[in-house]
Amino acid sequence: MVDDDDEVRELIAQDLRAHGFEVIEAANGFDALLQVMRARPDIVVLDLLMPRLGGLEALKQIRESAPDTVVVVVTGTDDPSLAAQALFLGAADVLAKPLDLARLRGVLAEPPAPRPKAPPAERSARAQPPAKASAAGRVLIVDDDPEVSAVIVEFLAEHGYATRSAGDAPGAFWALMQEVPDVVLLDISMPGLSGVETIPVIRFVSRAVKIIMVSGISDVELAKRALAHGAFDFVTKPVDLDYLLRSLETALSMKRLEPE
Repeated sequence: MVDDDDEVRELIAQDLRAHGFEVIEAANGFDALLQVMRARPDIVVLDLLMPRLGGLEALKQIRESAPDTVVVVVTGTDDPSLAAQALFLGAADVLAKPLDLARLRGVLAEPPAPRPKAPPAERSARAQPPAKASAAGRVLIVDDDPEVSAVIVEFLAEHGYATRSAGDAPGAFWALMQEVPDVVLLDISMPGLSGVETIPVIRFVSRAVKIIMVSGISDVELAKRALAHGAFDFVTKPVDLDYLLRSLETALSMKRLEPE
C-alpha cells in the first residue's frame, strides 16, 4: 500500500488487514520500489501523486523490476490522461479517490492479470550522459529568480555537486543539449513555458534525468500533479536546503538502481 498521506494509507492498510490481507506500507515511490524488490508482493496499490519518485515513474520501475506483480493505481486527480498513461504503462486497474474500500477489496481478491509492459522508449543519442563523472552529481537549476539560483548553487557546491543554471525553459533546453545532468531543479512558475510544461522538453532530451520541482506555497497542488507526470519530488520556497540535499541523494540512489 503506497500513499504519502499517512492517514489515508493507514486507514486502507487497517481495512485490508482486517479482511485477511498481509500489508506492507510505503510512503513514497522510492520506498515502494525498494519494498517491491525486497518483498516481491503479489499486488501493489499505488497512489499517483507522491514525492520521491512520482507515481507514473514508480509504476514503470515496479513493472520493470517485478513484471508479475499486479499494480492497482489509485488517484485523486480528475485528469483522464493520467489514467490512460497508467494503463499504458501496465497498471491492471485505476481507481478514483475517495476510495470505495469494498470495491478495492474486490479488485484485490480477484485482481486482473498484469498488463503487458509498455515498449521501452528509444533513447536518443543526445540523451546519453557524458562519459565523465563530476563530483557528487551534476545538477541543472532552472529558476527565473537569480537570488534563489545563487543560494542553491552555493549550497550544492559546498556539498560537492557540479551545478549549472538557467533562467527559463529555452535556456534549460540549451543547457541540456550541451550536457545532460543527473538532476534538474525546475521552478514550477516561470515566464513563458511553465515548469510543468517544461517536463516533456526535458524528457525529450533524456528519460534518465531526475526532475525535482521547486514551488511556492500556492503552487503545491500543481507541484503534486507534476509528480504524476514524471517529476521525482518537489520542494517549496523558501527552499529547505536539508530536505533538498536528501532528495538529491535519493534521486541519485534511484539512478544507480536503474539499468543503463
